[in-house]
Amino acid sequence: MHTKAFDLHVKDVSEEGTFVGYGAVFGNLDRVGDIIDPGAFAKSLARHTREKTSPLMLWNHNPSEPIGVWEDLEEDGKGLRGKGRLVLETTKGREAHALLKAGAVRGLSIGYRTIKGEPSGNAYKLKEVDLVEISLTAMPANPKALITGVKSEALAADLEEFARRLRDGEPLPVKNFEDILREAGVPKAMATQIASVGYAKAIRGEPEGKANEPELTALKEALASLKSLSS
Repeated sequence: MHTKAFDLHVKDVSEEGTFVGYGAVFGNLDRVGDIIDPGAFAKSLARHTREKTSPLMLWNHNPSEPIGVWEDLEEDGKGLRGKGRLVLETTKGREAHALLKAGAVRGLSIGYRTIKGEPSGNAYKLKEVDLVEISLTAMPANPKALITGVKSEALAADLEEFARRLRDGEPLPVKNFEDILREAGVPKAMATQIASVGYAKAIRGEPEGKANEPELTALKEALASLKSLSS
């Protein structure tokens, strides 16, 4: 069985132990020269659904250390997207949760068997794989596979506070709004740009001139995304 590791954003793990992110991304050359094709997981996921099973959630690929469950796995346009839940009633689950929140563990790693693949230039394309497990690991590798959001009570509370402050005419500081965007999975550079340009101008009441229309449009789109995450 082969393994591949990917980065995740551990600040997005909820108090309940749930998180949403990507176990793999498509079309990205990894450090060992592999590229995963869209559809590579489709048959394996279909088999799990048919047999009412799921890939395991393990600690560092150790089959004797399950730490949670994958509640939902699917392919989308970016890669293998999954919602996982750490089982906090177990010792290993609680330990993993604490390490994730502390930032001591930063990676996801898939365990799989290659079914179909072929050389492609200097790379090797994985066209079909049998997905066996997805582990939490301390070995980050691919920065493109990130947790993108968590539907947690904490995020919902942050958004409620954000909306209340806007209604009361006391908007949150720019840095606080940037933190909310980051908690929702917005990439750091984009979150900084949206908060420090579009949001900052909006709360100062500056007119929507042509010069700042792109930033304000991005701000409106980000707010719409945050609303959908909290619902």
